[in-house]
Amino acid sequence: MTNQEGRLVLVRHGQSLDNELNLFSGWRDPDLTARGVGEARAAGLKLKEQGIRFEAAFTSKLNRARNSLQHMLAEIGATSLPVFEAEALNERDYGELSGLNKEGAVAVWGREQVHLWRKSYRAVPPGGESLAMTAERTVPFLAQAIIPRVESGQNILVVAHGNSLRSIVKHLDHLSDDDVPSVHIATSEVLIYTVAAGGIITSKTSFLAPSGS
Repeated sequence: MTNQEGRLVLVRHGQSLDNELNLFSGWRDPDLTARGVGEARAAGLKLKEQGIRFEAAFTSKLNRARNSLQHMLAEIGATSLPVFEAEALNERDYGELSGLNKEGAVAVWGREQVHLWRKSYRAVPPGGESLAMTAERTVPFLAQAIIPRVESGQNILVVAHGNSLRSIVKHLDHLSDDDVPSVHIATSEVLIYTVAAGGIITSKTSFLAPSGS
């Protein structure tokens, strides 16, 4: 890695109470389960093993991401790191699906429709956001607040949510709309991008911390 390259590290939060119950979360604010705390700590330990020194961290306004970040920073030994919270990184809004059991939603709307709402790029759940609509806030925030830091050689940690991160990955990896349904980011999964000047990605690696799912 040259002096002009930085690392952008994306991590999904650990298991939440809604994840455990198979509920749509959206902008609901469940906390982590005991397993989720363990996942976040394990992700932090794995990052510590990588030897990456971070200049700043970003997270959403939702507790499952904010608390995952704090557990990770404790394991890294970086609890004094500057942390920026942004609603732009919140999970997608699932609208009327929020709080519903996913299998229960299938019973109401059908498996194919629920699958489209969950995995496609353009389908809009009732009263909520499509992934494309989520990208309208995540990608500009990434471009304005985060990427310039990384291009200058900083290492930046971002802890957010499955869908807000999927929208960012689609952008970074130049994926088509049709590629999106196959993109899944597990709880505590870590994605590391090396970024050069001009936003050019020179490498990408990923790993699951122990107990990730």
